[in-house]
Amino acid sequence: MTQSVPPLVRPARLAAGARVAVVAPSGPIPEERLQAGLDVLRGWDLDPVVAPHVLDRHGEFDYLAGTDADRAADLQGGWCDPSVDAVLCARGGYGVQRMIDLLDWDAMAAAGPKVFVGFSDITVLHEAFARRLGLATLYGPMAAGIDFIKNARAQEHLRATLLDPESVRTITSAGSALVPGRARGVTLGGCLCLLAAETGTPHARTSARGGLLCLEDVGEETYRLDRYLTQLLRAGLFDGVRGVLLGSWQACEPQERVRALLLDRLGGLGVPVVEEFGFGHCEGALTIPFGVSAELDADAGTLTLDEPALR
Repeated sequence: MTQSVPPLVRPARLAAGARVAVVAPSGPIPEERLQAGLDVLRGWDLDPVVAPHVLDRHGEFDYLAGTDADRAADLQGGWCDPSVDAVLCARGGYGVQRMIDLLDWDAMAAAGPKVFVGFSDITVLHEAFARRLGLATLYGPMAAGIDFIKNARAQEHLRATLLDPESVRTITSAGSALVPGRARGVTLGGCLCLLAAETGTPHARTSARGGLLCLEDVGEETYRLDRYLTQLLRAGLFDGVRGVLLGSWQACEPQERVRALLLDRLGGLGVPVVEEFGFGHCEGALTIPFGVSAELDADAGTLTLDEPALR
């Protein structure tokens, strides 16, 4: 039988003066947005340090923030710097799958646990950090994201998670039960299309058994969401899952159509499913810890962590 998803090592919380590396593993970042995000972080009394290639743009493929080797070097350099307490991604887009196999995972493991934050394309790194480093991570807003620098709720929830994690032990959403009930498990997941794209790769899980699986996506037609979900169902990812949290489906088709698909594909799992939980590609996105034991109450729209996201 496939082993259940285990709880992972929680990194230490941040304190005033903590040094945080800002990296761009995926797409390029407008400088003005980067500076706005850095100002937010400085306002929290953090000390952000920008990796050397964050503002680069690939010479041929302008959807990438520089070369694969440079993006990997920035991430590994920030992670392995003993003066750095956290690594925050500047934005998503696309590109992590091109650089992830260039990372020296042994060196990163030796650097010890640190806080890691990002979402969307960064899903690939969340999975790798769980599988290769056994480390809990934060699926949350990114430093140069427009949805972060212009939204007080997203900023405050991430700030509280980083600096005062006891205050957000219960994550309360405006979500409602697609399938009612309560469930306990370990949180995991991310952007649906990336989880599907990772199937069969070295860092991908084969099962979410014992887990609370968090899913969201952006800009996808319903038939494509159907394909991703069906692929993951057929691959066994949902085997033994305890509950499902559904975040935003920004710029997808009307919510009623997406809801019908989600109910069609997930309603037969026999586990609680909550929709519109408020994480992912949406205004005021909540920060969801991955790798933490928790209880989902689909009817109340709450996720209660057994321990704070960071120790």
